[in-house]
Amino acid sequence: MEKKVLIVYAHQSAGSFSAAAKEAAVDVLKSKDCSVEVSDLYATKFKATATAEDITGEVKNSEHFRYAEETKLAWDEGRLSADITEEQRKLQEADLVIFQFPMYWFTVPAILKGWFDRVLTLGFAYTKEKRYSNGIFKKTKALLSFTTGSQETMFSPTGINGDMNVTLWPLQNGILHYCGFQVLAPQIFWAPEDATPEGRSAMLAAWNTRLQGLLDEKPLFYAPMDCFDCESFQLKPESVEKLVKEFGPTAGTHCGKPLPPNNQMKAGV
Repeated sequence: MEKKVLIVYAHQSAGSFSAAAKEAAVDVLKSKDCSVEVSDLYATKFKATATAEDITGEVKNSEHFRYAEETKLAWDEGRLSADITEEQRKLQEADLVIFQFPMYWFTVPAILKGWFDRVLTLGFAYTKEKRYSNGIFKKTKALLSFTTGSQETMFSPTGINGDMNVTLWPLQNGILHYCGFQVLAPQIFWAPEDATPEGRSAMLAAWNTRLQGLLDEKPLFYAPMDCFDCESFQLKPESVEKLVKEFGPTAGTHCGKPLPPNNQMKAGV
């Protein structure tokens, strides 16, 4: 059965390394008989701000506008703006979502953050009952593929930028896993601007190789919802006993123990 892939692409330049990585993904995945759709956020001038203009018609409470509640009602009634509903359609159909971007200030560019804010609306992407391992997108895989401006050593546990596993936690756990996605290990292109042409070619070759089996990869580990108390959302004592050994369970839920090495960068650790 044909697999569907959505690439959410956030770079302004067709000559960038991000563009080359995106094109590599399109070519390889199509050669694997996947259907590939690209959302080029800069080319479409995707609106980055989450505002009342994202709703067609009247809002429920204009004096105290609350984006999550208002967009939930608009989603229920089919009144979200056309650009949001189009992205939601693509997302619902996808088996795999790749987010391709340059890292800005230790996170995603504003236009991609706006995509998360506006597309992953309450009701459509998550509810209080359907999140994390019980999330709406628990059958969909997702991964971050991005370039950095800093060398890999700078994002190490002893590096000046700090551990990349910590940097990735808000994005991979707080956005992707929160909505239920099976989060694959990120594809990180370390400082391609500083690399030689041969070095950049080697980065793309490694990405091409990985793409061959990407859809079969196992996701990163996150403690399942049933490991947590349903009222306090703290790990249950029996879960602590099971999951906490030399290291904490994850980079975020670490129980005061040393962080598990590469928890946000490699599956199976």
